Amino acid sequence: MNSLKLVSMGILCLGFVCLNADEISQKETLGKVLFMDKNLSKNRTQACATCHNPEAGFADDRHNGIKKMASLGDDNKSLGDRQAPTASYAKFSPDFHFDEKKQKYKGGQFWDGRAKTLEEQAGGPPLNPIEMGMGSKKEVVDRIKENSYYVESFKELYGNDIFNEDEKAYDAMTSAIATFERSSELSSFDSKYDRYLKGEYDLTPLEDLGKSIFFSNNNNSCASCHVLKGEDKEGETFTNYEYHNIGTPENKTLRGKNGVKDKDKGLNANKTINDEIHNGKHKVPTLRNVAVTAPYMHNGVFKDLKTVVEFYDKYNNNLRSKNPETKKAWDEPEIKDNISLKELKAKELSDKKVEALVAFMKILTDKKYEYLLDKK
Repeated sequence: MNSLKLVSMGILCLGFVCLNADEISQKETLGKVLFMDKNLSKNRTQACATCHNPEAGFADDRHNGIKKMASLGDDNKSLGDRQAPTASYAKFSPDFHFDEKKQKYKGGQFWDGRAKTLEEQAGGPPLNPIEMGMGSKKEVVDRIKENSYYVESFKELYGNDIFNEDEKAYDAMTSAIATFERSSELSSFDSKYDRYLKGEYDLTPLEDLGKSIFFSNNNNSCASCHVLKGEDKEGETFTNYEYHNIGTPENKTLRGKNGVKDKDKGLNANKTINDEIHNGKHKVPTLRNVAVTAPYMHNGVFKDLKTVVEFYDKYNNNLRSKNPETKKAWDEPEIKDNISLKELKAKELSDKKVEALVAFMKILTDKKYEYLLDKK
């Protein structure tokens, strides 16, 4: 992610571009309007907010005929093969890169990191034929030109000649959307956990137990991938932004609907990667708002958070031999190679500890979404 720093009173620099506070406010507002605009899709039925609903943790809460496992496209028939990840807290993901020290790929956007930055991510869905379905950047820019507010705002923020080149105008759109996605609206840090850190909330005994288990590498595998800063550290995003294959099974229900036959290669589907050792690896998602953004895993194969915890525990607990949702043995991993067994190794969990971990993850819910917990 581009570095953000204060240069002087009211001036912020994002990478090589410096903006005053008023310009950032303008860009956030413009970006939010673009984010909500269905006119930027082929049939004018789908916006960024359709699959990243601000009222639902910036995830896709539509049923879509497949219990929210994947998103339905603008054509009202195309189904993706992965669940739309939440856009909440996405700004904290670093630019996609290879960490030489850890010898692992990190960061980027989407489950496979194919977008290096938030700007690249914002530019993907409008041109994706099974998402917003626009045929070209020119078509998107032509839609933007239909709106006088857009035309005036683009010229004011990016220069009077911004529409001379469709490529530049399209990039301006992605810049504005990314600015909105970097706003506090998507990363409020006001969950019960955050309030607890400020002395404004007392954990229940079960939540406190869950917190202790979660942050302990000796007890479970959560901290191996879902801790960036550490226990009781402000600004924890609950992901280290790495890529791992945890042995997630194929979502046969989803595949039966979307007709996809090929295995999901995960990170190796990223065009900058060409190495089978990365087959099946997907980006570690944030656990912020996880309790209100079901279903789970990159393909939405599990509907309940408790199931996810038991799935992890099955690697260390012989008693976890059955999927509690199907009452049958766990399905085989979609890709059996490259499973991160080292990171998954942990002590087995009792039912009480599973319950405690779920209770802890529920308090990672932003304050404005806490009411959704009662609907689960």
